[in-house]
Amino acid sequence: MTYTTLAGRTAVITGAASGMGSATARLLAAQGVRVALLARRAERLQELAAAIEEAGGEALAVATDVTDNAAGVMLPNPVDEGRTDEWQRMIDTNVTGALRIIRAFTADLVAAAAEGRTADLVNISSIGAHIMFPNYAVYGATKAALTYLSSSLRTEFGPRDVRVTNIEPGLTDTELAGHVDNAELSSQLDGMFDALGGLAGEEIADLIAYATSRARHINLRQLIVQPTRQA
Repeated sequence: MTYTTLAGRTAVITGAASGMGSATARLLAAQGVRVALLARRAERLQELAAAIEEAGGEALAVATDVTDNAAGVMLPNPVDEGRTDEWQRMIDTNVTGALRIIRAFTADLVAAAAEGRTADLVNISSIGAHIMFPNYAVYGATKAALTYLSSSLRTEFGPRDVRVTNIEPGLTDTELAGHVDNAELSSQLDGMFDALGGLAGEEIADLIAYATSRARHINLRQLIVQPTRQA
């Protein structure tokens, strides 16, 4: 699909080294968007930026530590195991990281909107924000926080013509599953993909492009997307 209204805009994409972030960067760049790529893995970012530029796009790679950007991390384990290291990592990345990025670019978003340009903040939450999964309590709590944050930010940003979109994907094929160090839970995830299928990062990217290409006065505020077979 072609999103002609995106041409000439600038997008800052966190978690751009892989998965949904990388797919979003490629799609937006192909639509004429200048993309700034933020993630921890500098080599991956440089490769992506080179590929985008080779295809005629504009890209800037910015290596940023994962705890300072909004790339997601999912580390499931029973709460009674007391993995405070994992809890802190998920909170630092999924909540505090998102807040840091939002704070860093709020002035730019507000200024763009004041000049009559389209300004979007897109957060990637999860259906885990409101659907309970055993052993995913802390991960779900961080995503619930992001969903709530998105709703609250609309009351602050909306009156200044900045749109806020919160996307909650279901089962999606990203590197998140590779972070799971619990063999039983990892096997369960594999079984879910086998039984239900999973969304691709490119499909989430397409949804982001659709939401941000609507007319300036339209805000698609909450989007839940999951495989058809996932209840």
